[in-house]
Amino acid sequence: MSASRRTPRAFGVLLTMVATLVLGTGVESARHDPGPAAAPPRVIPAPASLTTRPHESFALTPRTRIVARDGAATSVAGFLAGVLRPSTGYAVPVTHGGDDRGAITLDLERSSGLGSEGYRLDVGRDGVRLRAATPEGLFRGVQTIRQLLPGAIESSTVQPGPWTMPGVRIADAPRFPWRGAMVDVSRHFFTVAEIERYIDEISLYKVNMLHLHLSDDQGWRIVIDSWPRLAPYGGSLEVGGTPGGYYTKADYAEIVRYAAAHFITVVPEIDGPGHVNAALASYAELNCDGVAPPLYTGIDVGFSSLCVNNDVTYRFLDDVVREIAALTPGPYFDIGGDEAHSTTPADYQTYLARVQAIVHKYGKRMSGWADISAAPLRGDSVAQYWNPASGSDPGTGTATNAAKQGVKLVFSPASKAYLDMKYTPDTPLGLHWAGYVEVQDSYSWDPVTFVDGIRESDVLGVEAPVWSETLLNIHDIEFMAFPRLPGIAEIGWSPRTGRSWDEYKVRLAAQGPRWDAMGVNFYRSPQVPWPSG
Repeated sequence: MSASRRTPRAFGVLLTMVATLVLGTGVESARHDPGPAAAPPRVIPAPASLTTRPHESFALTPRTRIVARDGAATSVAGFLAGVLRPSTGYAVPVTHGGDDRGAITLDLERSSGLGSEGYRLDVGRDGVRLRAATPEGLFRGVQTIRQLLPGAIESSTVQPGPWTMPGVRIADAPRFPWRGAMVDVSRHFFTVAEIERYIDEISLYKVNMLHLHLSDDQGWRIVIDSWPRLAPYGGSLEVGGTPGGYYTKADYAEIVRYAAAHFITVVPEIDGPGHVNAALASYAELNCDGVAPPLYTGIDVGFSSLCVNNDVTYRFLDDVVREIAALTPGPYFDIGGDEAHSTTPADYQTYLARVQAIVHKYGKRMSGWADISAAPLRGDSVAQYWNPASGSDPGTGTATNAAKQGVKLVFSPASKAYLDMKYTPDTPLGLHWAGYVEVQDSYSWDPVTFVDGIRESDVLGVEAPVWSETLLNIHDIEFMAFPRLPGIAEIGWSPRTGRSWDEYKVRLAAQGPRWDAMGVNFYRSPQVPWPSG
C-alpha cells in the first residue's frame, strides 16, 4: 500500500491549489499565499462556507481556557476540554466569563440562521469563537475545531505539539438531517464499550443517527421482560456457532445516554416479518405449526417468517415495541421489512399495516428498509433504500413507490454505502455480493441522482450500514468503516456542487495521523495519498 512521496512543501502547495479549486462547493479561499500556518484546512465533512485568514493562526498554550458563555454550552465545553487535555498536558479550564482573548469561546446565539446543527466559527490570533443556536450546533462545530488542530491532538498521552489552528471563518450547516451509521449486532454481538467507541469515532464526522440492528435470524440482542427467553436463549449464539450476547435494559439505556451526549439519536431495529429465526427458536407459539426451529448460525437469508395470521404475533410485537420504545427517546422505530421471501405479498401487507399501527401507538415514527413501500405507508414513515444498482429504480420500485406516498428516503445503496463490502478481492474481511467497494467508489455517488425520478425534497439523508457476518470485534468494524465512512458522512453534510474525489482524497489523507493517534484500525487504501512517515 503506497504512501505519498511528496515533500512537505510540495504537499502544502498542492493543498493550496486544491482549496482554490473547490470554490464551487461553497468553500472560499484567500487569493494570496496564506502562509504556512494558514494552509487550507483539511476538514471532513467540508464546511458549507470557509474563508482562510492569512497569518491569523491560533495556538493553544498552557494558558488557554474554554469560555462557555451560556450554561447550556457547559457540557460541550467540557467535551472539548476532555479532548484537548490528555495530548497537550494543559489544564484547559472551563469558565463562564472573563476576557475572551486567548480563549476558545462557545456562545449560544438563538438567531444564528443556520438551524439546530449549524454553527459559525472564527479562528484568529486573539482567540477562537464558536457560535450556534443550540448545544447540538456547538458540538458539530467542536468537531471542526478538532480537525483544525494536528492529528496528534487525539492522543491519550502528552505529545510535543505545537497546537496551531489556521485562521478561518466558517459558516456551516448540513445538507440533510439524517446522516447515519448502522451496526448489525445480531450476526455478531458487540459490547457496550465497543458501540461507545464507535460513537466516539463517527461523531467526529458529524454523524447524528445510530441505527442498531438488534434482531435477526442469528441472534436477539435485547432483553424483553414480557418475553424473557428471547435474549438469553435467542441471543446465546452468533454466526459460526460461537457464544453470542445481549444487552440488558441498563446496557441499552447506557448506549442511548452515551449517544445523546454526542448528539446522536439511536434508532432501534426489530426486523420482521422475515429475519426472525432467533425469535421463532425462542418461542414455539410464534410459529404457525407451533414447533420451534433450532437456533441458526449461518448467513443465508429469506427462510424465516413470523406467523402473520396468528394473534400472538401482534401481542408479541406490541410488547417488544412498547418496551424498547420506552427506553428510546428518539422519534424512530425501525421494523426492518426486508427480504421477507417466506411471507406472501398479501400477508406482508397485513403485517405492515398492523406493525405500523403498533409503532404509532407508542409514539414513534416507523422506519424500515425500502421494501416496506410495497405496502401503504403513513407519510411520516422513513424508507431506507439498500439496493446496490442505480438508475430507473432497479430496486423493484421501492424508492419511487415510497416517494409517491410522501415517505422520505434514506439512501444506503449496498454498492456504495455498505461498509461490510470488501475493498478489493484481497480484503481479509467482508463480503462482495454487491461488488468490491474501494474508497473512491464509496464517495463518488449522490443520493438524489442514484435512482431516477428522486428529488432533493424526497431525500432525508444517507446511512452507512456495517453488517457483521465476518466481523468479530470493533477493530474489524473500524477496518471496514475507515476510510469509507467519512466520505458518506460528507455526502450527507456538505453541499453537492463541486464535489471532487481529487480534492477530497487530500483531505482524507490528513485523517490518517488522526486515526493513528486515536488507535483506529483503518485500511490504508492505495487510492489515498497518506502522509509518509
